[in-house]
Amino acid sequence: MGNTLGLAPMGTLPRRSPRREEPLPNPGSFDELHRLCKDVFPAQMEGVKLVVNKVLSSHFQVFPTVVGDMDSSGSLNAQVLLLLAERLRAKAVFQTQQAKFLTWQFDGEYRGDDYTATLTLGNPDLIGESVIMVAHFLQSLTHRLVLGGELVYHRRPGEEGAILTLAGKYSAVHWVATLNVGSGGAHASYYHRANEQVQVGVEFEANTRLQDTTFSFGYHLTLPQANMVFRGLVDSNWCVGAVLEKKMPPLPVTLALGAFLNHWRNRFHCGFSITVG
Repeated sequence: MGNTLGLAPMGTLPRRSPRREEPLPNPGSFDELHRLCKDVFPAQMEGVKLVVNKVLSSHFQVFPTVVGDMDSSGSLNAQVLLLLAERLRAKAVFQTQQAKFLTWQFDGEYRGDDYTATLTLGNPDLIGESVIMVAHFLQSLTHRLVLGGELVYHRRPGEEGAILTLAGKYSAVHWVATLNVGSGGAHASYYHRANEQVQVGVEFEANTRLQDTTFSFGYHLTLPQANMVFRGLVDSNWCVGAVLEKKMPPLPVTLALGAFLNHWRNRFHCGFSITVG
């Protein structure tokens, strides 16, 4: 009689199916390498600001998404995002100062299973023969380690050059360390999440062209019972600052109050903002 039950013969061990390895994750964008650390630091505020966020359409896969803000003088900062395919995204950025264009750039980003490639074209001027081209590439080597680089090429009348920067990020369970090193300088950051309420970040930047070095420390405190978030910073330029955010449920309103003091330049400024949406 045959073995109709599919059991292994006596005296033999059943074969184990080979263990499948989890695929490597996508590393994200090059511009987001230091995002976790930067989100800990408060954004500088000055004056009074009202922000109204309104979703015009939920069909982001089909229609372009426009994000921007305009101040009282008419200066505009705007981004246009368009998802061309499941892995391909295009973006256009415009910045004006009153009626004068300051910056306009276009970039395309492709996200593979475990890598991201981006090409950016900035301030193209065919008549003046000037342009800035930036190429980014990130590759996940393991589930924790990401390596990549940035190549910046600029050309204008009488000047042409390129800058290469290498980058790496290591992500642990509770902390993330990131380093960018190139001929233009270095940028290092360390992010640590102590618990659900406390996050800290340390950032170091060195610019060889400006001969300037900055060291910053920031912290992020969350008080969920009070619907409050407190961010603070102190840096090597003798600048201290803090921003307190307060949500007002059930209304979709967030109030923020910030103050910043630069002891080195003896400058103080504060701000208040209301965000709706």
